[in-house]
Amino acid sequence: MTAVQDAPVVEPVDLGALLRTVDKSRQRKDRTMRWLITGAFLLAMLPLASVAWTVISHGIERFDAYFLTHSMRGVFGGMDAGGVYHAIVGTVEITLFAALISVPIGLLTAIYLVEYGRGHLARAVTFFVDVMTGIPSIVAGLFAYALFAVLLGPGVRMGVVGSVALSVLMIPVVVRSSEEMLRLVPNELREAALALGVPRWLVVIKVVLRTAVAGIVTGVMIAVARVIGETAPLLITVGVADSINFSLFEGRMMTLPVYVYRQFQQGLIPCTPDDTACIATVAYDRSWAAALTLILVVMLLNLVARLVTRFFAPKTI
Repeated sequence: MTAVQDAPVVEPVDLGALLRTVDKSRQRKDRTMRWLITGAFLLAMLPLASVAWTVISHGIERFDAYFLTHSMRGVFGGMDAGGVYHAIVGTVEITLFAALISVPIGLLTAIYLVEYGRGHLARAVTFFVDVMTGIPSIVAGLFAYALFAVLLGPGVRMGVVGSVALSVLMIPVVVRSSEEMLRLVPNELREAALALGVPRWLVVIKVVLRTAVAGIVTGVMIAVARVIGETAPLLITVGVADSINFSLFEGRMMTLPVYVYRQFQQGLIPCTPDDTACIATVAYDRSWAAALTLILVVMLLNLVARLVTRFFAPKTI
């Protein structure tokens, strides 16, 4: 009885108040990290916002329907004329044909590395893909030019040559992005399909690719955005033109990056005092408007990719 009477009395604990208690030190660390992350995000957005505002503010003045539907044929000096239609046609055709070359090759290579690749050959393919990722764009242009110079003779300038040069730059990006997306597909899905007796190639098409289609399309768009603004390889392989050319296999073509470069290279136009129709800064104005057009083309392609991803992505409950 005495031992029982002398035992300490345990006071009840308010669990609600204990759970509501906040550790001041952890709260300070959480607040500090939140401000650091927010500041880093704003710092990263500053260059993007600055570039967008600069291009829009300088290019919106000449960006109109006339500019988008006319070429530079017959335009010279400081004439208040000329557009970018021929450059839009060249950029879209050359980039799409480059994607037509790169996407099948890159996707099949990624499927091989993930689903079938083993041993020395797979390691060699991975090594050369990594090497191709760091190839300068001018080297890709020289390679494409040299290839077609051997086949068709020196001095050849065609849109298809530019597409081949851009495909050299696109393929490693498509391979790497597609490979990562395919590796994210759970192995349980493959094993379940194989256990049902489905052939391996059909598992890849119906299960693996179907599951990873959203990431693959995103990777393809990253590759397109990587090459659509290239200038150096297109200067070597495609050249420049002032007229509209719809054929990839005949004659020179103009592209938006080359158009921006050429117009900016002209600089200020020397105008006489009595020539009121001459605009000294017209080349700069066209350059900024073409840069704005290029940004809008990239945004449009990304929008199309999002729609394709939403349409083909597997439906979830």
